[in-house]
Amino acid sequence: MAAIAVLGAGVMGVTTAYYLAKAGREVTVIDRQPEAAGETSFANAGLIAPGHSNAWASPRAPMILLRSLWRDDTALRFRLRFDPALWRWGLQFLANCTTERNRRNTLIKLGLARYSREQLIALRQAERIAYDEIVKGCIYLYRDPVHFETGQRAIGFLKAQGYPFETLDREACVRLDPALAPAQDKFVGAIYAPQDESGDCRTFTQNLARICEGLGVTFRYGTTVRGLERKGDRIEAVVTDRERIAADQVVIALGSYAPQIARDAGITLPIYPVKGYSLTLPLKDKAAAPTLGGVDEANLVAFARMGDRLRLTATADIAGYDTSHSPKDFATMVKVARELFPDAAHYDQPRYWACLRPMTPDGPPILGATPLANLFLNTGSGHMGFTMACGSSRLVTDLMLGRKPAIPLDGMTLDGR
Repeated sequence: MAAIAVLGAGVMGVTTAYYLAKAGREVTVIDRQPEAAGETSFANAGLIAPGHSNAWASPRAPMILLRSLWRDDTALRFRLRFDPALWRWGLQFLANCTTERNRRNTLIKLGLARYSREQLIALRQAERIAYDEIVKGCIYLYRDPVHFETGQRAIGFLKAQGYPFETLDREACVRLDPALAPAQDKFVGAIYAPQDESGDCRTFTQNLARICEGLGVTFRYGTTVRGLERKGDRIEAVVTDRERIAADQVVIALGSYAPQIARDAGITLPIYPVKGYSLTLPLKDKAAAPTLGGVDEANLVAFARMGDRLRLTATADIAGYDTSHSPKDFATMVKVARELFPDAAHYDQPRYWACLRPMTPDGPPILGATPLANLFLNTGSGHMGFTMACGSSRLVTDLMLGRKPAIPLDGMTLDGR
């Protein structure tokens, strides 16, 4: 039986291991953390949101980045630094900020996100896996009438592809989620995506890792990947700080750290880390907490209820591999949470987190084959890792097993960007 090494035990790596193990393959997952979902999957937004598939590289993005050079209150922040990888990535990002490329990249992301949601539902039903999921849709709130009209035009493009949305006035918002009643004077309306979902990515990943163990998957936690041992056009082994692990096939699912390992195999990945911040609060009054996940579009603050906790995330900080943070980085999230759900949470008991999202300059992830015959990629999903995980991993698994993928991978492969 072929031995497969999956590098990374985040949501991408664990879902990849699951599909490979279900196909009867011998799988070893390697991760430097002491448990699954210890980094980017630890405390992310929790939204499974094909309805939020718009590519970040857009005609509006360059001006937002320019303003961020002297302001700290923008949702997308760029920090000047001497880093050739950053400048290469930045130039590629700007090249994708045309209307034509934005639409192409958005379509690719939407197609993958919809397929991935279908795979998540199938997995959830097959394994009866629980992760504080809410499957009643997501709500995207607008505070300004002009911005609301812009948002409706933007979803018109996604609606034309057959993805359902509803436009709600503020009274309809409150009927949909009564927790918004105290804040109804703060917004003018919302866009509701009934097929979007939310849930705890860490809980999902850890529960799925336990299912994987039952399928025979071996997890090497607390083990750092140092490099790849290459011979000709193949990888013969993964070199770690503990041992050499021979493998017939290797999958790189290391998120923002994938370029460092891929470089060892002579492969340059167009991925750069974008730091995101998350705030988790214990609930004080469950009746006052949201029953749907969503986004405050004016501040680009995402929110999701996860059992007895409220999760908020915001900000995309293009600042290299720094994961440091301070309470001021979360001020906007706290302000938005207090405005929308004033009685829901214990605001004096915050848990702060920052992680690195593996962003490609165009938006779609990098999946599948590489110039090396037995090396595969599952990375670059950016802020939509949970949304895209099951679909991406199923596609990569199909390619590894010589099966025809269910959807085209145009625009998602290393050589087709």
